[in-house]
Amino acid sequence: MGRKRKGRDISGWLVVDKPAGMTSTAVVNKVRWALDARKAGHAGTLDPEATGVLAVALGEATKTVPYVTDALKAYTFTVRLGQATNTDDAEGEVIAESDRRPTDDEIKEALLPFIGEIMQVPPKFSAVKIDGQRAYKLAREGEEVEIAARPLWVEELVMVDRPDPDHVVLEMTCGKGGYVRSIARDLGEALGCYGHVRELRRIWSGPFDAEDGLSIEQIDEMAKTPALDDYLRPLEEGLADLPELKCTPEGAVRLRNGNPGMVLASDVEYGDEAWASFEGKAVAVGIYKAGELHPSRVFNT
Repeated sequence: MGRKRKGRDISGWLVVDKPAGMTSTAVVNKVRWALDARKAGHAGTLDPEATGVLAVALGEATKTVPYVTDALKAYTFTVRLGQATNTDDAEGEVIAESDRRPTDDEIKEALLPFIGEIMQVPPKFSAVKIDGQRAYKLAREGEEVEIAARPLWVEELVMVDRPDPDHVVLEMTCGKGGYVRSIARDLGEALGCYGHVRELRRIWSGPFDAEDGLSIEQIDEMAKTPALDDYLRPLEEGLADLPELKCTPEGAVRLRNGNPGMVLASDVEYGDEAWASFEGKAVAVGIYKAGELHPSRVFNT
């Protein structure tokens, strides 16, 4: 029998405004320590040098992480034109340069093919697995890696600033699995001038905004005190993209035991994924079938 993890059995979300130079895992560990939480995880990795919203799930909220990860998210990022790097960001080595600098109109025109359902090749320095190994590990060892293109939904991609000929600031809203570094790299190639990410910030992810996030300094100041608990947000916020169904008292008991439970009539259709609530609290996530929710995840709050 495994040893039980120590810590408080608390559930909810803490929104962090991640600073540059810190890994997503380090942020989760900081939050777990500060709240003395038994269980924690995050909804969507940010590169160490990236900043912005990192939503940390605690306790039962970790069961809602996939729904936040699958939700749309938005980034602002600066592309350095005229240079390609081996990592597709400013941390890597410059491997190609060009004197060409596109006009604003050329950039706006080049952005259009990147909107909608696109195929994207992740950076060689990424966490994508190739034959069971991380691509970045193989790249660091000098191996040539071939990464297959994968689909990405890009809701919006616009130019928001052109501070100087060498830089352009873009804003993108996209679905799960998008690499901003790949957008910068491919845009540079499309413009015939190369490009890489200079700065990157995630401004919102699903229901969570960076402007609502706590800084690491604030978390340190309130660590191990009730003040930090006041910033916890309910786990139900992680289910914002799913329809909510109210369940009967009997249905709530059945769902909590892992059985199909009766829910009140709604506009969801047979086979839709939804979540059931009782007295405002999440009970389960599952598939709606003929007046009942068939649970796939049950919340023990």
